[in-house]
Amino acid sequence: MGLVSSNPRVWVGLFLLVAIFQSSCASRTGAVDPGKKKIMVLGIDGMDPKILGRLVNEGKLPNFEKLIAEGDFKPLQTSMPPQSPVAWSNFITGMNPGGHGIFDFIHRDPKTMEAYFSTARTEEPSRVLSLGDWRIPLSGGQVHLLRRGRAFWEILREHGVPVTVFRIPANFPPVKTKARQLSGMGTPDVQGTYGTFSYFTEEPIGRYEGLSGGEAFAVQRINQRIEARIPGPPNTFRKDHPRTYADFTVLIDSENPVAKIQIQDQQILLKEKSWSDWVKVRFDVIPLLQSVEGICRFYLKEVHPQFKLYVSPVNLDPSAPALPISSPEAYSEELCEAIGLFYTQGIPEDTKALSAAILDDGEFLQQTRLVFEEEVKMLDYELARFQSGVLFFYFGRVDQLGHMFWRTMDERHPAHETQAYSKVIEQTYREMDSVLGRVRKRIGNQATLLVLSDHGFAPFYRAFHLNSWLRMNGYVSLLDFSEGSMLNNVDWANTRAYGLGFNGLYVNLKGRERQGIVEPGKERESLLAELTTKLLNLKDPNNGEPVVTKVYRAEEIYSGPFLKEAPDLIIGYNSSYRASWETTLGKFPRELFRDNNEKWSGDHLILADFVPGILISNRKIQSQSPALFDLAPTLLAEYGIARESSMVGANVF
Repeated sequence: MGLVSSNPRVWVGLFLLVAIFQSSCASRTGAVDPGKKKIMVLGIDGMDPKILGRLVNEGKLPNFEKLIAEGDFKPLQTSMPPQSPVAWSNFITGMNPGGHGIFDFIHRDPKTMEAYFSTARTEEPSRVLSLGDWRIPLSGGQVHLLRRGRAFWEILREHGVPVTVFRIPANFPPVKTKARQLSGMGTPDVQGTYGTFSYFTEEPIGRYEGLSGGEAFAVQRINQRIEARIPGPPNTFRKDHPRTYADFTVLIDSENPVAKIQIQDQQILLKEKSWSDWVKVRFDVIPLLQSVEGICRFYLKEVHPQFKLYVSPVNLDPSAPALPISSPEAYSEELCEAIGLFYTQGIPEDTKALSAAILDDGEFLQQTRLVFEEEVKMLDYELARFQSGVLFFYFGRVDQLGHMFWRTMDERHPAHETQAYSKVIEQTYREMDSVLGRVRKRIGNQATLLVLSDHGFAPFYRAFHLNSWLRMNGYVSLLDFSEGSMLNNVDWANTRAYGLGFNGLYVNLKGRERQGIVEPGKERESLLAELTTKLLNLKDPNNGEPVVTKVYRAEEIYSGPFLKEAPDLIIGYNSSYRASWETTLGKFPRELFRDNNEKWSGDHLILADFVPGILISNRKIQSQSPALFDLAPTLLAEYGIARESSMVGANVF
């Protein structure tokens, strides 16, 4: 058979094949065979360069010390604001918030003034058949990832690079791609919350009124028997969406600190001060036909004299998740088969239970140890089969324990306690050093290794009530003077600005907000300038310290198609200050400041300059001031793939 043909259709076909091939090659810059290159990215949320540097200098982190000596270590510019969903979105997309649309943990719909979590939205079925109290969906509901822009692993997979992305924040539900993914921060529990525990007790429960992050239930012991029920998801098949429950019984030993929990044909025998394994729980929504599966852990806190039982948030069951948590869908089931059931909740460390004194420091550390042990098992599983491509693995332990135990190592902190837990944060860094040693041993010397964090850490001494300040200075008018919730008591016809989220300040802009009164243009510009000046001049009456270090206009620091969704001002708080929890939810306490006497004692929601992250590699980093959004272009460049035009970052190597 000859190689040359006179058939014009053959020539056209060959021309098209050549054109396609050239187009494919043009999208690469010196393409690299994906089967011959390995890149390991270890993401450690909240690891601080100052603490890391000190512990390395003290000889306490030998694996970090060796890696830094062989490669490089630089502070990593975080996002502004330095919040995890924002920062990790910068990393994922190579863009700033104007490009990916994540500006805070909390966003709002300006047309309804309703607040919502920024990274995902649930959409109910659009077509429903009503039969009495029953609502039968005729179309499927959906969960939407709200982060915009393409993730670096989508692009890598398009070029044939194998990728596994384990628990990266701001990736629920996982993007649709052939990469293996397990969703992380942003993944809800079965109730649809970021984590709601249950506490069953014979104590008077008045002290637990207004509990944040959990619910307390009074129980009564009758003949050493307690009947109770675990709350589950709302039943969307019923009118008004009543809550579902899973009943359980506790049989108490009258003499010994032991109890037996009976739930749905399962029996769990627990000693006082002990944790159960994972327990599967079923919530029936249509009897005998439809149910929602979840998993939880029981902790028997006390048997005598008063019964006290903690039940973890009911996590989505990874062996049969009710919501999409992995890609491919069978990946979470595969992990189950390899290591057993595991936490799927986005932030599995139950900081709310510690803050509410449901768990004490030691009990909370036991709970976080369970999380960590599962994560190490999954890391080992992935490392054992990591042959090529990119493996990203996330740990949130440093961040969560930094939040809760800063008070134990900082004598200036209002909540400082002299106790046995002053070395918790140091020990957490040592654990990450052990993880690093584990990784280096398994990936070999030829792989590229990146270790990074999204931000560092600082003390949180004083909370500032931004909305109260706006009210006292005439920018907000209230319908009645109650603290309110989610801006519900605001007189919008006489309000020019309001705060929502951790670092955002919004103008009540005409044509944007539902009842906006501030004219775009000169009036808005004048108001922003006035607010900026006053905030920068604000001093803490207790010590004369400035509360705010910098105030940015969104257009000064962001670029991209979603700039219009940003807060008008982004507030960079001084180190040791932070917006109050009440500010975050649009509330109006009567005072301006509050000492932070809570266990949540360290933080990073301040000016980004104060809390850079870390970037460590086994290769020299050429960039003098690398930033989070530089790393997506860097990973693409390692495989000869040109960065996308929407990316603002550059290759750090």
